[in-house]
Amino acid sequence: MHDHLSSRSTVSSFFYPWHFIRKSYYLMLCLVWLSIAAILTGCDGTTENNAEQRTNRDFLSKHWPDILPPQGKPPASFTSSDASFDPQACGVCHVAQYKQWQTSLHSHSMGAGIQWQLQLMSQQAGNKCLRCHAPLAEQKALVALQHNWPNVPASAIPDWVSPDLADAGLVCAACHVRRHQYFGPPAKQTANAEDFPHAGFTASRAFQDSRFCATCHQHDEKKNPPRVNGKLQEDTWNQWQQSPQAKQGIHCQHCHMPERQHLWRGIHDADMTRQALDVQLQVKRTGVATVQLEVALHNRGAGHHFPTYMVPKVTLVFALRNTESAKVRVFHRYVIGWQVNVALTEEQFDSRIPAGETRHLQIPLNLHEGGSHWDIELQVEVAPREHYERTFQQSLQHADVLPADTLSLLQKALKDAQATRYRLLQLRKPVPPWHIAN
Repeated sequence: MHDHLSSRSTVSSFFYPWHFIRKSYYLMLCLVWLSIAAILTGCDGTTENNAEQRTNRDFLSKHWPDILPPQGKPPASFTSSDASFDPQACGVCHVAQYKQWQTSLHSHSMGAGIQWQLQLMSQQAGNKCLRCHAPLAEQKALVALQHNWPNVPASAIPDWVSPDLADAGLVCAACHVRRHQYFGPPAKQTANAEDFPHAGFTASRAFQDSRFCATCHQHDEKKNPPRVNGKLQEDTWNQWQQSPQAKQGIHCQHCHMPERQHLWRGIHDADMTRQALDVQLQVKRTGVATVQLEVALHNRGAGHHFPTYMVPKVTLVFALRNTESAKVRVFHRYVIGWQVNVALTEEQFDSRIPAGETRHLQIPLNLHEGGSHWDIELQVEVAPREHYERTFQQSLQHADVLPADTLSLLQKALKDAQATRYRLLQLRKPVPPWHIAN
């Protein structure tokens, strides 16, 4: 597909519809960040009634178009706080939600990992990524100005748009504001409209529907999205549809926004990961110098594959410890995840565990060392951004051709990605003596 927009095209006003954001080929860097389109059709197979499903789909088709239009000029009755899209302004009244959002990945969706790439992207490719990393039209305008892209707003930045709005990432307004009107889930208790901020809001149960999250967590198969080995790079909603949770009517929000908390915890959070993965280890003596390990990995809590994307990796490290000499030898590693090359063209393996399923491993071991007192240690290590780490490391091989500020952001992105690693758990089991096994 060719883009017929000329580099001479300009946006006549800050509020002009963002016509220059059109389909184009994905650049590799944009693919790395898994930019995605909405999928808002189909039946999710839950216990909801069909009428509510249709109502939610109709709402979401309007609420999440492929391109969010500018909000326009706020009503004259609005205070500066009402008109602002700054999350901090929302936090004046929505204190708890703002504090929770600050700790979430949504508030960091415009971190160094994407910022260095935007400096090397065209406007069209950049907007593919901003579709989910900073979806407001006003945010895209600010990024265009920052990078001096061809199609930039001709008018000055309005007072109600803070200059750093784009850096704030996935802000409150991206989900809750359209044309300066407010939207959200039904109130927990009945109240008069005048009791709510902004003179009330439009309630929709779609905010409690997994399809709301599918906007940025599912590729639309009708739009020929990128695949590796035939698999969609973003496929979480499809995975959820096949899960036990979907059949029980448990939506994304139940786990990632419990009690409507704006947390969106995932594999970056150890407690959340422990709820998802159960690890059982048994050690059996099979001979004088041989042992067999039996490992059960059960995806008991995630309503999608564990892990859902190609980015995270969970590594099981098996070690043999001599309890007399304290000598330790790592003898086996097993990685849970979807491994693809940095260019996103080849699959190397896919060992993800679908929701509700169990993977069984049998690992033989020869005891070469002397002595008779042995323990098997199993450490489970999580690298939430493993794919990005490899991508950034490869990009650093071209450091000599990168602008200084781009290189600085890239180095920070790698450091930030590596800092997310953590140890999920550690198990230790004794090796039974041979006479007991025999």
